[in-house]
Amino acid sequence: QVQLVESGGGLVQPGGSLRLSCAASGSIFSTTAMGWYRQAAGMQRELVAFAPSVGATHYTDSVKGRFTISRDPAKNTVHLQMNGLKAEDTAVYYCNAAGTYRSYEGAASYSPGRYWGQGTQVTVSS
Repeated sequence: QVQLVESGGGLVQPGGSLRLSCAASGSIFSTTAMGWYRQAAGMQRELVAFAPSVGATHYTDSVKGRFTISRDPAKNTVHLQMNGLKAEDTAVYYCNAAGTYRSYEGAASYSPGRYWGQGTQVTVSS
């Protein structure tokens, strides 16, 4: 049974930083692509960042240059470092594992897998 446990959300002022973590149980971490999604109130869930087990990382345009996804294989953990936070980043953030990662002609895509974390609230407000 695979479990994803998230942590690191909270309240931060505009321009501040947070680091989200997603710890994965089981043997899935080393071989699977993973992604971070977010869902703001009244909005659809959107993909924020994703990475294959090995290789390049990818971001939605609104967070490029501000967010960084990284993996720590020794701890079976994926992080999302968020800098320069804006009010529009306010949302519940979810990690996802075992998604379908495709790379083609310099671009990449990620379709969510069956495993989701419980979500962690990020609120950016003064």
